[in-house]
Amino acid sequence: MPRPDLLAAGALAVGVLGVSSSAPLIAYAAAPALAIAFWRNALAAGALAPVAVATRPGELRRLLTGREGLVTVVAGVALAAHFGAWVPSVKLTSVATATALVATQPVWQGLIARAQGRRLPVAAWAGIGLAVAGAVAATGADLTVSGQAVAGDLLAIAGGVAGAVYTAAGERVRATTSTTGYTTVCYGVCTGVLVAVCLLGRVELGGYPAAAWLAIGALVVGPQLLGHSMFSYALRRASATTVSVMYLLEVPGAALIGWLWLGQLPAPAAWPGLVLLLAGVAVVIRARGRPPAGLRTSRSPG
Repeated sequence: MPRPDLLAAGALAVGVLGVSSSAPLIAYAAAPALAIAFWRNALAAGALAPVAVATRPGELRRLLTGREGLVTVVAGVALAAHFGAWVPSVKLTSVATATALVATQPVWQGLIARAQGRRLPVAAWAGIGLAVAGAVAATGADLTVSGQAVAGDLLAIAGGVAGAVYTAAGERVRATTSTTGYTTVCYGVCTGVLVAVCLLGRVELGGYPAAAWLAIGALVVGPQLLGHSMFSYALRRASATTVSVMYLLEVPGAALIGWLWLGQLPAPAAWPGLVLLLAGVAVVIRARGRPPAGLRTSRSPG
């Protein structure tokens, strides 16, 4: 397993800071949750599109008209479901709890791989059991807080499931396409789905205070472009397993920012469940990072 060099370590550090700011910025922004999800993807797609058109025109045509197009559409719809569930969850429960529960994505990714006929190591099943038990414990603890907090917990878990579907759908496409080309089309599809949902639900897409627009802009620059881009860069110099484990640092990072900036902390009874959940996810990632010979593990499309 390759060890990350100094450049990769720096990229991972920047990436962790970027993604850790996501949940606190969402909680802070005085705008509807679905509108935040829409603008985050729309602005990111708008920023990437000129680059993709200039550097990857043939790839874009293939993604829009070729066989890979349908899979890309599925990935975009799943990404819309991910943001459509997780962003509202941050408004309903604590930043730390929402971030930890959506981090169960590798668990659902493992179950999808099993459904596709891939054999999971025993350690992966043990990690899945730990993570599920931790999620149940954390959600049960929120029953003592409010029904709203429990609804937020369930939405965060749904966001993790949708994120796993997004990764699974994009894995095949990413084998033959660049990050820029794939994410441009995927974010575009995601934007189309979210704007349709916002219009049907009569969600206000404008008229927010300046602070809300600043938070949305920070979401685009930080978590959406800089955070994930740095993780994608690090994949050239570090193993996918190392990068996946670094993603887990988003949970304490978001909790720290949420505490210092918003004064938010999960209920004390939820902490043991969150610790158990993160331990389980780490076990799953490490187990799936050492597959049997010939077995391919999935990677995040970045």
